[in-house]
Amino acid sequence: MKTGGEQKPKVFIVDDNPAVRDAIRWLMKQVNVEAETFSIAREFLAAYKPGMRGCLILDIRMPEMSGMELLGRLTQESASLPIIVITGHGDVDLAVRAMKAGVFEFLQKPFKDQVLLDAVQAALGKYIPIWEEQDRRSEVDQNLSTLSRREKEVFELLVGGKPNKVIAHALSLSIRTVEAHRAAIMEKMNVRSFSELIEMTRHFRSDDQRSR
Repeated sequence: MKTGGEQKPKVFIVDDNPAVRDAIRWLMKQVNVEAETFSIAREFLAAYKPGMRGCLILDIRMPEMSGMELLGRLTQESASLPIIVITGHGDVDLAVRAMKAGVFEFLQKPFKDQVLLDAVQAALGKYIPIWEEQDRRSEVDQNLSTLSRREKEVFELLVGGKPNKVIAHALSLSIRTVEAHRAAIMEKMNVRSFSELIEMTRHFRSDDQRSR
């Protein structure tokens, strides 16, 4: 599976038991999913980068830094990673805390291989559209940053529904100059039609308003 970018999601395995790490990595290999292992939470945290794509399989009880502590740190980083918590302890309170912290799934050891595979596929299936949306937003922001000051002025009036004649009068430009700016804007924003530009702008601006 690939997101809107070229980054292929990985499975990150954090468990202090080497036998568990190797078993899960082998299992992922059988279904052609790349996996990377970490023996302690701090090791993963050191390797973590914003925008990292994949599924984190996390042992909840580990030395130095627990899985719950790592969850807290990732929350602070606003990490967009689905997390599957695994534990050998039937701790209901711990499971509730983990779910409240936003984990995707909670599995108690020992679990069947297929149960874990299903959880990983479900997690990636849910998050790939999220990552694609993030990639598209990043592309739009990057394209917007390439507009000149005048192009940004024309852009705002265009998406506000103003016709070329009104824009020309408002900015003291000729209609031909407005048309030239409009063509440049569409090229820089990587859209094929004016309606696509309007739809894209409304989509992301409505998302911004909902998040406030």
